[in-house]
Amino acid sequence: MNDQKKRCSEENQFACTQCKKRFHNRLCLMSHMNIHSSKYKCTECGKCFQNNNNLTTHRRIHSGEKPFECTTCGKRFRQSSHLYSHSTVHSSEKPFECTVCGKRFRESGSLKMHSRIHRGDKPFECLVCGRAFNQSSNLGTHMKRVHSGDKPYKCRVCDKALSQSGDLSSHMRFHTGDKPYKCHVCNKAFSTSQNLTYHVRTHTGEKPFECTVCGKRFTQSSNLTSHSKVHSGVRPYKCHVCGKAFSRSGSLNEHVKVHSDEKQHRCSLCGKSFKHESGLKQHKRSAHNDSEPFPCPVCGTVFTATGELKRHVRSHVGTKPFSCSHCTLSYAYRSVLKQHLLTSHNEHTLLICDICLTRFSDRADYDRHVLRHQGMKPYVCSECPKRFWTARRLRQHQLVHSDFKQFCCFFCSKYFKSKGNVVTHFSKCRERLG
Repeated sequence: MNDQKKRCSEENQFACTQCKKRFHNRLCLMSHMNIHSSKYKCTECGKCFQNNNNLTTHRRIHSGEKPFECTTCGKRFRQSSHLYSHSTVHSSEKPFECTVCGKRFRESGSLKMHSRIHRGDKPFECLVCGRAFNQSSNLGTHMKRVHSGDKPYKCRVCDKALSQSGDLSSHMRFHTGDKPYKCHVCNKAFSTSQNLTYHVRTHTGEKPFECTVCGKRFTQSSNLTSHSKVHSGVRPYKCHVCGKAFSRSGSLNEHVKVHSDEKQHRCSLCGKSFKHESGLKQHKRSAHNDSEPFPCPVCGTVFTATGELKRHVRSHVGTKPFSCSHCTLSYAYRSVLKQHLLTSHNEHTLLICDICLTRFSDRADYDRHVLRHQGMKPYVCSECPKRFWTARRLRQHQLVHSDFKQFCCFFCSKYFKSKGNVVTHFSKCRERLG
């Protein structure tokens, strides 16, 4: 990063004395200086331009005029160059391919910008706060949103003020309900191109943002930023009941429900209520899903997705696709490999228990471990006085109080509440049927 900052500073050493904008050579600076003495000045905001054409184009920002229309989708633009760039969206041809992840692009410039994600290059630095960006447009957006304080674009519906006309256009779609960006795989529509990009990754499996600590990958940079707090140890949100701390306010809000009898997530089909949204989703998959379940042919455990069944079958057939880079050992699950790297090779060690010297790479795992030494059981069953160390143990226990039966015998289709019961029954059923 220091090298990038130094390179950026050297490449932009010629500064304008009027507006402090910097340039990589004296010729560009001299050309820029003409703007401050130009006769082509915008009467709305005072910005100056080198010629009348640039001023005319700029004035369309204030007037809202967009004379260039796409003949395919009807979208309009202020500049012909923007229309030309947009027209490639309707073409299926993508000749430029990333050699790292295989993603394809319609323009070579888009591929160059994308490649910076893999290299970690951020050559565009903010001279105010030092934050660096991989695209000059992102730096420009940052300067306007964070440091200028100027928000000239106002929503005529709710009066919200925004710093860019593009942000106003995106914001207006929340009021109009317009969703012009459609997924070519499932036809789901979105109000912004960014949301469509995130959604398409659910089909392609692309996760370009990788955690440098544990290697976990994400579809969005914001999710990576949120995840990074797990390794930093910063947990500002604390439960007032049991003292457990969280890195995100949303996680705390979900956790607090453990200590409450409130069940605000209600099934619209049968009326059953749940504390957590995840519980409601699991209920709908098992109780109201018309699709055929996927039972394990070995132990009879039923799964709602083939991916879950495939991962489970590894425990029976001995498949171990995750290999250690330090030794010859292999594992069936990535989580077990991570634990091996931690305990055997001291990789990704973040915290060490002062009492038993057990090592951890995750703050939440460390906190749960410490609770065991302290004898605390913060998770209380709402049906009986029983208490548990973890929310997972509590959820397993609560099956005793419910009619929910997740596990099914592959031979006779009889359902059971616990995995242990179905395994015992399954063995007897298989022997009886030969």
